[in-house]
This record gives sequence, C-alpha cells and structure tokens, in this order.
Amino acid sequence: MHNDDYEFPFDYWAQLAADDPDSFEEARRLMIDSFIESAPPERQQRLRGLQWQVDQIRARSQSPMGACVKISNLMWDKVLGADGLVEHLEQLGS
Repeated sequence: MHNDDYEFPFDYWAQLAADDPDSFEEARRLMIDSFIESAPPERQQRLRGLQWQVDQIRARSQSPMGACVKISNLMWDKVLGADGLVEHLEQLGS
C-alpha cells in the first residue's frame, strides 16, 4: 500500500459493500489492521486510538453522512487543533 503506483479498487469495494455488507466490514477491518501493523511500532498505538475514535463515531452516528461529517471534523481538528499537525510544524520552524 506504500507503492506510489497503487490504485485503490473503489469499484470492487463498492460492489462488496452493496452485495455483502458483513464481508465488506470484515475486509475493511482487516485492511485497516494490516495498515496499522505496517506502521512503525512507535506509531501503532496512536493509530489504534485514532481508529477507535473513528469506529465510535461510526457506531454512534445516525447516518453514514453524519458519520462522515463528524470524522471529517475530527481529522481537521487533528490538523488545525491544539497539538495538531500545524502546531507541530510551526514548532519545527521555530
């Protein structure tokens, strides 16, 4: 998944979600777990925590669109919020 030539097979995943939602969820979970396992060990706990937050948002949301909006807001907070990416980049520049 780190290959720059990798192209996400969207049609496959969309069809799987439509035809067999349980298999889609299992494959999604396995793909996420595999990605986290491929990260450096010192990053894995943070990635698991972030994935847990995403999973909780999905479980509590009344609709997929509502979950998407909340997850998007979470991601922006991780970039722009306190202790976020922008703050860390600014500290590096100082």
